[in-house]
Amino acid sequence: MKKVKLLLFIFLLAPTMNQVVAQNETDSTLVRIETRDGNEFVGRITSQDTAKVVLLTENLGEISILTKDIISQKEILPNQYKDGELWFPNPQSTRYFWAPNGYGLKKGEGYYQNIWVLWNQFAYGITDNFSIGATVIPLFLFGGGPTPVLINPKLSFPLEKNKFNLGAGALAGTILGESDATFGILYGVSTFGTPDNNISIGLGYGFAGGEWASSPLINFCGMFRLSSRWYFLSENYYIGFAESGGGIISGGARWIIKKAALDFGLFMPVGADAGLIAIPWLGFTIPFGNTH
Repeated sequence: MKKVKLLLFIFLLAPTMNQVVAQNETDSTLVRIETRDGNEFVGRITSQDTAKVVLLTENLGEISILTKDIISQKEILPNQYKDGELWFPNPQSTRYFWAPNGYGLKKGEGYYQNIWVLWNQFAYGITDNFSIGATVIPLFLFGGGPTPVLINPKLSFPLEKNKFNLGAGALAGTILGESDATFGILYGVSTFGTPDNNISIGLGYGFAGGEWASSPLINFCGMFRLSSRWYFLSENYYIGFAESGGGIISGGARWIIKKAALDFGLFMPVGADAGLIAIPWLGFTIPFGNTH
């Protein structure tokens, strides 16, 4: 009889225990809520129904947000919230200043990148391992000059998640209105590290007018997260020639502005005849599609 009563007690108590566990799981999950008036709130949901969300925040305590005012509600991963500060996802984790790394866009993710107004590139993830991009340099806006257009397919292979990725792709272009004006590069790249902190070694062969370059282009790049909104970037190239070699070194930063990113830095040619020249870099990236 005692066993029957015990089993009955457990049976009746189980739904209540499930609710407690579910509530604890909800409370332990951080979320970021964006509202229509442009505000953002980070906290743990204590209760939620069709009319409102009650959020326990670190600075404001418990607040109520009307459901009709919410435009975005997303879970925050543990590595995105440090010392009470939200670390925004990297809006351009698949590239450095310009060079690609071994990470790829996921299915449905995309971005628009602008470099010094003239370089306009779009990329979109077709699958988790394949993306396609297109670039236009509208020189026709400046006195009817020739207009290069390019396509950029890319494959990515995660061999060990967040540790080792391989990438391969092409940048192939032509100049509108001109015959036999094809050019581009085929490349492969190995990336070691996470999307936030990594180094890459790449190798590429260029082609133009139906002929291939006699020497490869080698690059070495790095990306290191410094804080919630800042990265250090370095993108460096070695270009081999028949009798000598030269290269380009660079350093700069990425500043995250909510979901967008502003890249700036200096590029310097190196070599026997390079001299002391520093070329400024300015780029802007806006993600779209299935953003974080």
